[in-house]
Amino acid sequence: MKLRRKKAGLPLDDRLAALAEAADLAEGRLGHPLVERARAVVSRAGTRSGLSVAHTAVALAGATGSGKSSLFNALAGTPLADVGVTRPMTSQAQAALWDAGGAGPLLDWLDVPRRHSVDGRDLSGLILLDLPDHDSIELTHRLEVDRLVAVVDLLVWVLDPQKYADAAVHERYLRPLSRHRDVMLVVLNQIDRLPRPAVDRCLSDLRSLLAADGLSGVRVVGASAVTGEGLPELREALSILVSRRTAWASRLAADAAAAATALAGSDEAPPEAAALDEADEPLVDALEEAAAVPLVVEAVAKAHRHRAVAATGWPVTRWLRRLRPDPLRRLHIGGVARTPGRTSVPAATAIQRSQVDTAIREVGAEAARGMPEPWAAAVRHAARSHVGELGDQIDMAVAWTSLGASRRPRWWRVVGVLQWLVFAVLVAGAAWLLALFAVAALMLPAPPTPKEGDVPWPTALLVGGAVAGVIVALVCRLVAWLGSRRRARRAARALRVSIADVARRLVIAPVNEELDRYRRFADRVRIARSR
Repeated sequence: MKLRRKKAGLPLDDRLAALAEAADLAEGRLGHPLVERARAVVSRAGTRSGLSVAHTAVALAGATGSGKSSLFNALAGTPLADVGVTRPMTSQAQAALWDAGGAGPLLDWLDVPRRHSVDGRDLSGLILLDLPDHDSIELTHRLEVDRLVAVVDLLVWVLDPQKYADAAVHERYLRPLSRHRDVMLVVLNQIDRLPRPAVDRCLSDLRSLLAADGLSGVRVVGASAVTGEGLPELREALSILVSRRTAWASRLAADAAAAATALAGSDEAPPEAAALDEADEPLVDALEEAAAVPLVVEAVAKAHRHRAVAATGWPVTRWLRRLRPDPLRRLHIGGVARTPGRTSVPAATAIQRSQVDTAIREVGAEAARGMPEPWAAAVRHAARSHVGELGDQIDMAVAWTSLGASRRPRWWRVVGVLQWLVFAVLVAGAAWLLALFAVAALMLPAPPTPKEGDVPWPTALLVGGAVAGVIVALVCRLVAWLGSRRRARRAARALRVSIADVARRLVIAPVNEELDRYRRFADRVRIARSR
């Protein structure tokens, strides 16, 4: 059945759906009793909406000697309840029904077996319950009162001039029901025992007490079951409320608002929670230090220089460079990891681990700032929920990040060819000189040797080739050093992106998920509490 709209606010079914979702979102964050209370309200609403909405269950509740049973008889027009003064006479709730047709399932749900049919068209649809005394010495009586007060559609609190200010009724019932003012009446009974000026003072004082309980505006009726004074006004008030056939929906709306307020922890609107930035700079800095990123970046620069010398150095000494280990291969980075995703970078030190832990705590604390407990605790826990995975994940990030170290600049090939050409010139000069030496050693006629000025060509080729090779190698070393700086900067940026992605997935994302959960919870609480 579609739940009816209460006043001009949101439909009741929307508010109940919001309360149910708020309870689900609060699971594991708030206390189990609060969550179960909210779910019980939703469950009760579903049950009550499927029962008779043409009847309104009204409970007369009060303390021992307040005259509640006398008032019950007076409204019914017949002595249905036993009346006592000094001891509880009502041990079990009983009902008076005006137009009882179809009320059976509702009374079964209320678990009220004692039922009496009453005539009276002005109160057609009314189910009036006489409850046991809320201050009874019998525990079962008090439990019966608590059970029915939680489920009836309308509450009529019957107070007397002697105990209307009793803390028991105000603190245990009236104050906690401050959101139920629309489904509550208060009757100051037995005013026939007071002079008229005293009646006015008591009524004024009672209204002040109710206002202090958060029930300002609740209708207060002065009555006497003995003289009948005030009974027409009370019957008229009940007639108006019953004829509307909406008290049940108003009660459920109040229950939903009260349960949502209990979930929120206060009457104030839940504070806003802003999402974290995707990259928290201090956290990324700490993770970079723990992952030895500066060491890896320097290794990238060294590897570039090492490979550049091996590719462009003087062929006579180039082979010596190949005897040295490649800096990146020594760290098992760049596709040479011994096992997938594992490197040989040094493990994080105790100080670095402490810095990471501090950065994570600061992320959680900043995200939780201003949030109510225990939601703030849930956010802080979310920040640390994957801390055990961080070490492996940042190591994998370093291992699989494309550092560009394997890319060989084209000029290396050009210079390498040039170096071999220069070396060929050197070898040609050396061979020519060796041939001339052999001719001289055999005392054969010396062949003509061309010269460049005073320098023979064979000598020029040998010395020129050697000098040119060394110069080219030195120039290439300088260019390689400059290139290594650029490559190191690119590697640092790439590694920072990878480390920031780890921080986002394992720290920032869980925190933002928890913040989003809280934002949805706060929004559902607002809807459930709307009027």
